[in-house]
Amino acid sequence: MRTEPTVHDVVSMGRTGVDLYPLEHGVGLEDVQTFRKFLGGSATNVAVAAARHGRDAALVTKVGDDPFGRYVRREAARLGVDARYVSTVRTPGPPTPVTFCEVFPPDDFPLYFYRHPAAPDLLITGEDLPLDAIRSARVFWATVTGLSQEPSRAAHLTAWEARGRAPHTVLDLDYRPMFWADPSEASEQVGKALEHVTVAVGNREECEVAVGESDPQRAADALLERGLDLAVVKQGPRGVLAVTPEERVEVAPFAVEVVNGLGAGDAFGGALVHGLLAGWDLRRTVEFANVAGAIVASRLECSTAMPTTTEVDAALAGRGGGS
Repeated sequence: MRTEPTVHDVVSMGRTGVDLYPLEHGVGLEDVQTFRKFLGGSATNVAVAAARHGRDAALVTKVGDDPFGRYVRREAARLGVDARYVSTVRTPGPPTPVTFCEVFPPDDFPLYFYRHPAAPDLLITGEDLPLDAIRSARVFWATVTGLSQEPSRAAHLTAWEARGRAPHTVLDLDYRPMFWADPSEASEQVGKALEHVTVAVGNREECEVAVGESDPQRAADALLERGLDLAVVKQGPRGVLAVTPEERVEVAPFAVEVVNGLGAGDAFGGALVHGLLAGWDLRRTVEFANVAGAIVASRLECSTAMPTTTEVDAALAGRGGGS
C-alpha cells in the first residue's frame, strides 16, 4: 500500500556540523583551555529554531561517516528536528566539519571553519534529495553557502525546480567569503538562485553581494524586482526592514547584553518561518523574529539557545509590545 509523503512545516537544506565554543571569553583561541560542543551550521540551526516554536522541521544535509556525524543526527533529533534526510558520505570521505569561534563581546566573534577540502554538506547530490518532501513542504529554506561548490550547487537547483517557485521558498543570503574563490562568483550564483525563490533574508553586506545594493531600501527594492514576495534586510543595531510589493515595515532593535551574536540570524530565521506559517501580519512576524534573534545573542551557543514561543512572547510583553 502506497503511503503519502510527510508534509513538513519546513524543510531546511544546507550547512551542518559541530560547534566547539570557548567557555573563556575575551581571549584568543590560543589561550582558551575549555570548550563546549554544540550542534551547528546555519541551515541546521534554523530547523532547530523552527522546531522550538512547535513546527515540524526537517533537515536535508550530509555528514561524515564518523562520531561527529552520528552526533549531528542524534542531537538534531533530540532538539526536535526530523533527521531522516541526513545522509552520509561514502568512506573514504571528508569528516563532519567542526567550527571554532572566539568570543569578544559585544560585537567581535571570529569564526574558524574546518571544512577542507570540501565539507560533506557540499557533496550532497540530486540523488540525496527527498524531492517529495521538498516539493510539499510549507516552507523550503536554503542558504547561499550551498551554492559555493558542486555538486551542492546543482542539487539546490534540482530542489528549486521540484518546488517550481512555490510560496515560502526562502533563500538565506548567508554569504561567507571564505567559502568562495571570488565575490563576483557568489553574486553570479545568487543572482541565478533568486529566479527560483520567493523570500530572501540577509544583512546589508549580503544584500550587496546579491543585488549590488547595501542601502536597505534600495536593496529590498532590487530583491523585489527579481520577482520575490518578501525581502528582509537585517541591519544589526539599526533594526530590520521587511518589504513586500504592498508594504514596508521597519522594526527597531531589541536591546540585550550580547554574549555571542553568531546564532542570532538563525534564530531570526526559525522565528520568521513560524510567523509566516501562522499567517501573522508582516510587522508582528518581523518583531517576533527580531526578538528571537536578540535572545540568542544574549546566550553563548546557537542551536540549544533557540528560544521557545513563550520566551519570545514574554520578552515582547516586557517591552510593552505584543505578539
